[in-house]
Amino acid sequence: MENRHRKSEMRQEILLLGKRIMEIIKQKNLKPREVAHDANLDVENLRKYMKGTQEMKVSTMIKIAKSLGVSIDELFSFLK
Repeated sequence: MENRHRKSEMRQEILLLGKRIMEIIKQKNLKPREVAHDANLDVENLRKYMKGTQEMKVSTMIKIAKSLGVSIDELFSFLK
């Protein structure tokens, strides 16, 4: 079976957002499945977002921020 390749590389910001989500989960001693449940997401999709292999909609970012108990500003603090 041939490896699948993305048509375009994920942008750096998507990777940084995923890392930021992981960082907040660790800081707050949460489990990804808890965050996914609270955000009404599939845990596998959350993991893809965290790895930066899948982009998310704005509505999904808002759900994740709420489930983490952070503001959108805090979620995107890596952009400053």
